Amino acid sequence: VQLQASGGGSVQAGGSLRLSCATSRRTATNWNMGWFRQAPGKEREFVAVIRWSSGYTYYSESVKGRFTISKDNAKNTVHLEMNSLKPEDTALYYCAGGDRLITSTLRAASAYAYWGQGTQVTVSS
Repeated sequence: VQLQASGGGSVQAGGSLRLSCATSRRTATNWNMGWFRQAPGKEREFVAVIRWSSGYTYYSESVKGRFTISKDNAKNTVHLEMNSLKPEDTALYYCAGGDRLITSTLRAASAYAYWGQGTQVTVSS
């Protein structure tokens, strides 16, 4: 399974960016796709996830209300719309995919078997 992330860049605080992640996986009932981020010197942090079959979404508190995760079934692609960006959102963003994730593991990077390459998001003040 391959995941290909795109869409990173540099913006000023308050700006917006849209990340995309295309998967080679033929999406199935129990498929989940999420976004994580990692800033220099920090651990990888959960951002958002979407369950492919139900469309259920879940966000970290730090991005709730500003970021929106969505999916394009026809293109096997997940998007992360990021609005009202803050300098603390600066990080390398990774998309991830996993099967049969129970709710309690959605935030855990270790639960995801497949990872895309990171895409850099830089927000200046």
